[in-house]
Amino acid sequence: MEGNFFLQALVYLSAAIIMVPIAHKLGLGSVLGYLLAGIGIGPAVLGLVGAEGQALMHFAEFGVVMMLFVIGLELEIQLLWKLKVWLLGLGGLQVVLTTLFFAILGYMFDVAWKPALAIGMILSLSSTAIVLQTLKEKGLMKSLSGQASFSVLLFQDMAVIPMLAIFPLLASIHLSAEDSHSTSLIHQYPAWIQTIIVLSSIFGIILLGKYALSPLFRVLANTGLREVFTGASLLLVIGISLLMGAIGLSAALGTFLAGVVLASSEFRHELEGDIEPFKGLLLGLFFLSVGASMNVDVVFQDPIKITLIVISIVIGKALILFLLGYAFKLPLDQNLYFSLGLSQVGEFSFVLFSYSEQNGILSRELVTSLVAAVAISMALTPIFLLIYEKFIKSLIEDDSKIVRESDKIENEENPIIIAGFGKFGNMVGRFLRVSGIPVTILDYDADRVEMLRRFDFKVYFGDATRHELLSGAGAEKAKLLIAALDSIEKQIELIHLTKKYFPNLKILARAGDREEAYTLKEIGADFVYRETRETAIELGIDALRHLGYRGYQARRSAATFLRHDTDSFEELYKHRKDRNTYISLAKQRNAELERLMRVDIGESAVDSDQGWSNLER
Repeated sequence: MEGNFFLQALVYLSAAIIMVPIAHKLGLGSVLGYLLAGIGIGPAVLGLVGAEGQALMHFAEFGVVMMLFVIGLELEIQLLWKLKVWLLGLGGLQVVLTTLFFAILGYMFDVAWKPALAIGMILSLSSTAIVLQTLKEKGLMKSLSGQASFSVLLFQDMAVIPMLAIFPLLASIHLSAEDSHSTSLIHQYPAWIQTIIVLSSIFGIILLGKYALSPLFRVLANTGLREVFTGASLLLVIGISLLMGAIGLSAALGTFLAGVVLASSEFRHELEGDIEPFKGLLLGLFFLSVGASMNVDVVFQDPIKITLIVISIVIGKALILFLLGYAFKLPLDQNLYFSLGLSQVGEFSFVLFSYSEQNGILSRELVTSLVAAVAISMALTPIFLLIYEKFIKSLIEDDSKIVRESDKIENEENPIIIAGFGKFGNMVGRFLRVSGIPVTILDYDADRVEMLRRFDFKVYFGDATRHELLSGAGAEKAKLLIAALDSIEKQIELIHLTKKYFPNLKILARAGDREEAYTLKEIGADFVYRETRETAIELGIDALRHLGYRGYQARRSAATFLRHDTDSFEELYKHRKDRNTYISLAKQRNAELERLMRVDIGESAVDSDQGWSNLER
């Protein structure tokens, strides 16, 4: 027994360390590497592992639980609250519409309504492990597609709870309490008592994380024994998982909640570092076991049937997700990634299929076919995303450039050009504007350009890295270029172009972090400012000094601007949901600030009739 365990461990680990680096090198991602490795060692190919793959997968699902805990640690309750519309709206509609779609499709193919409804609910779930792991690997968790995907997946985890309550009502075999498949310790109580116990457990986790765990971890940290802290981290995750399972809830949902509560703890990074290795190992084991348990013989016996099921699943889910993404105003490129990323069926489906078969909801033959199709849909996801990134994404970007041409710029001779008017460029531009300095603003975000024009900013749409656009913006006669593009690649391209064709321009560049700052300085940026509100104003101060302002004047203007910006925050915050009132009030506050700045600096220094040339003294 013991020898067999070590032999199986050797097989799984060997397959992983051989196949995963190869898949990663080919750009397929680690998830597909694990799946292919599992198929390779499974009964269908080499036969190095046997029927224990399914049982091992249930153990490896704990990796998904750990992943949700780590993701929770990276979130804060405020961010979760911001996602409430996507969480409830996008996530809720996805589960309901997908369930109805597959239930109706099954009913049309002579499946009774109860089994059809069960199939619909199961197929509405997507793979938390595959999608979130892929998003984290590609650094897309904070993108629109990442946040939308996370919201839908989180709602699906919550939807599993009512699904587990509905499934016994669909069963043709009614079990007694003693023989029930349910592992819940509270299923024998009345519904109202179960509700109280569930809510009490959830509130208990929140209170534990908020008031008890930080002092406990502080005591353990003071011991200086890292292994004790690691043990406590594992104990926390395992304990919450067992508690959630005992009351019939999703373990992943419970640990995610604990992670969110601990996100503001000073031990957040230590907890994340301790859990990360276990999470990665168990997730890899999970994907390996999915591949190893895949019944390839079923595919070969009736390939047309399985292919049609897979196509129906992938296209049906992707189409519903795409329409919902469109309704929730996701940009085309983000919407396609979101739709393809969630088009597979989730790992929890294996549990629900097993339960459905045991309780007579679905036949063994149907379950076998659906499980094979689900496994294939999971394996196809990384391939779909790779195809999208390599081929489709570039076509969309090319089409978006054709849809709108760059604005024509004529007779612009302002002393400063701002390339990129995101958060950083916006702060600099507002400061310079109220200081009376005329600027030429370039931005390649069409929505942002239209929004800024509503605030009476003169902004030109176009790619600042194009020579003709920069020339038209007056780069030959301007004194300063403020490079504040969001992409470091675009920043590098812009600085190279400027140094080559407009050496007269002094470059003040925004950097996202220290490494970006090093890169921009190395390729020729005269001054580099790492991104915060204060550094944006610091850049503005230096820009004024380069135009001839005395240092004390520039800093006095900056102090006035920051004070007014802070005072305006609360007033504008109250009207943030009424865009018309917000814009009108913002214009009033800007006009008021301009008057204050004129008084501060002196009318003669910023008289708009005389122009900026009077500042050169």
